[in-house]
Amino acid sequence: MNCIIIDDEPLAREELQALLNEVSNIEIKAKFSSAIKALEFLQENDVDLIFLDIEMPLLNGLEFAMQIPEKTLIIFTTAYAQYALKSYEFDAVDYLLKPIDSNRLDKAVRKAMLYSELLLEQKNTIESNTHDFLFIKADRRFHKIYFKDVWFIEGLKDYVIIHTKNQKLITAMNLKSMHQKLPVESFLRVSKSYVVNLDYIDSFDNHTLYVNEVEIPLGEVYKKDFFDKYSNGSLNID
Repeated sequence: MNCIIIDDEPLAREELQALLNEVSNIEIKAKFSSAIKALEFLQENDVDLIFLDIEMPLLNGLEFAMQIPEKTLIIFTTAYAQYALKSYEFDAVDYLLKPIDSNRLDKAVRKAMLYSELLLEQKNTIESNTHDFLFIKADRRFHKIYFKDVWFIEGLKDYVIIHTKNQKLITAMNLKSMHQKLPVESFLRVSKSYVVNLDYIDSFDNHTLYVNEVEIPLGEVYKKDFFDKYSNGSLNID
């Protein structure tokens, strides 16, 4: 795993580099005194992990985090505890307070490596389409979700709620992106806000689907695709 360090304090950069040199399997590709310089670097280079300070001039760490590739993991490193809750909006791997403890750093790096492995496994799963599950990041963990257990998925702006037999999981992803990760033979988008597992539809009419007693609206622009796929074109409800 490779990483970069972004911190406007020279001493903080050097101290973190010294600690990371004691951690195996991690390569420091570069260090930056400003987030703007780091953004320029990211345009030409792939980075697995970023150690990111928050309070920096011109472009702070939170503003920077909104502009980086989704696949790049973040560990915030800051002297200020008040940003901890805000940091989780960016799916940060961890939040380390300065002065950074070597044991906490080692734990955070191991967590980042695990996340990276899981993301790679999920990518390979989607590309090969040979597995019957995917990993979903929710509640600061990766959850293994089997397609057969998903009833339906509800979209809420930039988040989705995955409704399964046993739980509801909220993850930062739009509904279109989530739909693309699902097997097309089982899942169908039926409205602007819902994707359903066709195997769990109990009944339906011209406007509503019923999935385990939950009413799901059937959108006008999705209606034809639903009837064609679900009934093999044998139904025509007016």
